[in-house]
Amino acid sequence: MVRRQNSVRGRWRKGLRLALLAMLGVGLGAATGMMVWMGDPARSPNSQQASPDESAAVDVVEAIAPNGRPQLSPLPAPEETWTCDVAVIGGSLGGVAAAAHAMQAGATTCLIELTPWLGGQISAQGVSAIDESLAMRRLENYSPTWANFKRLIAEQPIDLPDWAAQPDLTTVADVNSCWVGKLCFPPRAGAIASQALLETAAQQAPESRWGTAIAFKGATFDESGQTLTAIHAVRRTPRNPNYLPAGRFSRELAQWYSWSADDTFTKTPLRLEPPPGQRMLVIDATDTGELVGWAGLPHRLGSESRATTQEVHAGDFDNPDCTQAFTYPFVVALHNDGGTSLATLRQVEPEYSREEHRSRFDISGIPLLAGRSFFNYRRIVSTTRNDPFAATPAPGDMTAVNWNPGNDWSWMNPPLILTEEELDASGQRQNWMGGLSAIALRHGEDHALLFAEWLLENHATPEFPFAYLAGANSPMGTESGLSLVPYIREGRRILAQPAYDQAEFMMLEPDIRNDMPGGRDFSPTKVTFTHYPVDFHGCKYRNGEPTGEASSAPTLEANIRPIEIPLESLIPQGVDNVLVGGKGFAVSHIVNAATRIHYGEWNVGAAAGAIAAYLTQPTTPNTPAEVIPSGSMPALQTYLTEQGLRLDW
Repeated sequence: MVRRQNSVRGRWRKGLRLALLAMLGVGLGAATGMMVWMGDPARSPNSQQASPDESAAVDVVEAIAPNGRPQLSPLPAPEETWTCDVAVIGGSLGGVAAAAHAMQAGATTCLIELTPWLGGQISAQGVSAIDESLAMRRLENYSPTWANFKRLIAEQPIDLPDWAAQPDLTTVADVNSCWVGKLCFPPRAGAIASQALLETAAQQAPESRWGTAIAFKGATFDESGQTLTAIHAVRRTPRNPNYLPAGRFSRELAQWYSWSADDTFTKTPLRLEPPPGQRMLVIDATDTGELVGWAGLPHRLGSESRATTQEVHAGDFDNPDCTQAFTYPFVVALHNDGGTSLATLRQVEPEYSREEHRSRFDISGIPLLAGRSFFNYRRIVSTTRNDPFAATPAPGDMTAVNWNPGNDWSWMNPPLILTEEELDASGQRQNWMGGLSAIALRHGEDHALLFAEWLLENHATPEFPFAYLAGANSPMGTESGLSLVPYIREGRRILAQPAYDQAEFMMLEPDIRNDMPGGRDFSPTKVTFTHYPVDFHGCKYRNGEPTGEASSAPTLEANIRPIEIPLESLIPQGVDNVLVGGKGFAVSHIVNAATRIHYGEWNVGAAAGAIAAYLTQPTTPNTPAEVIPSGSMPALQTYLTEQGLRLDW
């Protein structure tokens, strides 16, 4: 059973949100005999001409298979079938790591990614500035494969606009100079490096396949409901070879997930399945836990209370609305565009007033340009490679903006991620459309664009003119200049199988703090580790209503011990052949704030991919859950280190 908020406050909000779904034309189907609209949420159920994915309403009873899993309706016949030992849903940073490690170990691997770019937060989500703990940067005790991947990024070619290009600026290494970390780069370089990594790894598994612009749609399970036997997806292909994504995901969401072709895209249904007579290992590496949400695997969403987790710094009540803020990054350049980009930004018409948005904007006392500055923090292009801690940026320099009191969107009116009840009501169990609120996405987009407008209006000067980069000049690869999709810090987090004296295992606050009693030793079953402070980007309601946020939990990295991640935290309940390979592994809301960063996501994905490949070998256990009882844990840990992971600080 999925754990959810059950307070009066939560029931009241849930009622309002379900009512909103109804007003938006999304049918409710909470009771037997009611009818559920199965079409794209953006379309009306009263349409006179139904397309294949806009089939007439389907009875709720028929929407659930006898094995208790959702039953897709419609389910077009696949035009392509991919055969996979390991299937990775999501080409996030964790998904790329998972696929690369599975392939390099010889497992035929398939990967599907929703956006046009591989790499997740280092590319499509626009956080192309590697953020690592200060201790790890000092010691450089990274896993070998992570260190190699960063070198690969640094080698990638760059393509700069004419006004910024110089003959000697040809690779990421030539323009890398920021102070958030040791490696900042244009997002496209992260996507190119991800592709190159997979191509190299596939030499060990040449039948492997992967693709971008492919949306997860659902899955098929066996009669028991315990084993996933096929993954269903749809690929979109632009009709116009010069197609450029809008960079307004709120508008593109339904179009990207729909089975139906339209004026912009043709569509190809896909099926991913195991070799005949074999079992496929499946890794959910999506940032929101799409497979977990669609299949209803036990998980938590949002913040937990002290009563739920017994964590000292947890909130007062459970609140599934309260995931960490999401962000649409964008790029500002030190360049005079004659006011063109500012004029475009002034055309934005937000649903909430400009004044309400602007009340959140603040540079927080950080110098804008001089020294350890706002601009140099995530400077992705430095034309002079001057000192990011002391020097002023030069003309042509570019910075990626991902700023807490700026383009972070923390307001939960409405929340971003649909709850179990909302998924049921919207019909997404039968026709998955991403499990996200398009309204929340739009608010986040507006907020980011208005922050860019505020920066250009209030902080550009004749000596240091700012340009907002959009369209053909956008490093984000979009018409709007926003990232293809938002940077999502927190999605659905699984409840794992019984382990370490918990009936539903999750890593908790004492497990990562060195200044708090009660932390458990995960070394017997550890599969990777990470390190970072507890860094919250919190949640709030517009009317100031209590949120349940763990507002007192943030702490410096000096209070965080090396975070050992055990095998159990990657294994969901209720299914035999699924692992989590991204942010959605079994951690509390508080612990997620320390494990969500680049290195943590990479390591979890890498471990999941290597474990999946290990389990495809003939003499190993059949399922992830059998590894520990079979006594295979020492052999697995040895295997992981041989595959380029690091298990020790």
